Amino acid sequence: MTRTKRTEKQTPFEVGRETVERLSRYRSVLLKLQGMGFSKVFSGNLGDALGLSGSQVRKDFAVFGMRGVKRGGYDIVGLLTQMAALLGTSEQCRAVVIGCGKIGQALLRSFGGRRGGVSIVAGFDSDPQVVSPVPDVPVLNVGDLPAYIKKNGIEVAILCTPEQSVPNLLEQLRSTGVIRGVLNFTPTPLRSDEQFCVQNIDIRMELEKLFCLIHFDKQRRGEGKGA
Repeated sequence: MTRTKRTEKQTPFEVGRETVERLSRYRSVLLKLQGMGFSKVFSGNLGDALGLSGSQVRKDFAVFGMRGVKRGGYDIVGLLTQMAALLGTSEQCRAVVIGCGKIGQALLRSFGGRRGGVSIVAGFDSDPQVVSPVPDVPVLNVGDLPAYIKKNGIEVAILCTPEQSVPNLLEQLRSTGVIRGVLNFTPTPLRSDEQFCVQNIDIRMELEKLFCLIHFDKQRRGEGKGA
């Protein structure tokens, strides 16, 4: 007697970060295709759009129990519905920005209000000249941060502050017992732990990586100096 192998779909927290990141990228492409009037998509189409193989797309979808039809592809609305539930974008994803300098202000302008399921609802800063509680997306005094987070149940904070401010701000965020994720734009690399899931964004490093890739590509093509 053979035992039937049982497969269960996984949640994003049970798979690797790279798989979850790909899922978010798939969703972005699917939203664009939906906006163009498409109702079906094949794994190869998604793979081509993201520089992946069709088999990788099918493997990722299978992890989350997303099934298509061999000759009919995947239903775009169905995929988006499942992805919204998995990624938590079926509900409004609210975040706050801490540090409203140039990067913080840019984020407030871009995400101040619902943008594809993500909404920045407030900014916080210690500079009285920056604080302004009047706009639709208010900039409040950083001293009000813990109380605001607790009152509004905010789970994600975006750090855009000077490096020296990070330790104290982290303690404030921990003290709320509410924050679950931190998007970190500061020069200080942070680590995820049992309380926080951290995503570090180092723009300088990303630019260096890009220039490095260009340099290696030039060498491969024989375009380097003295070639």
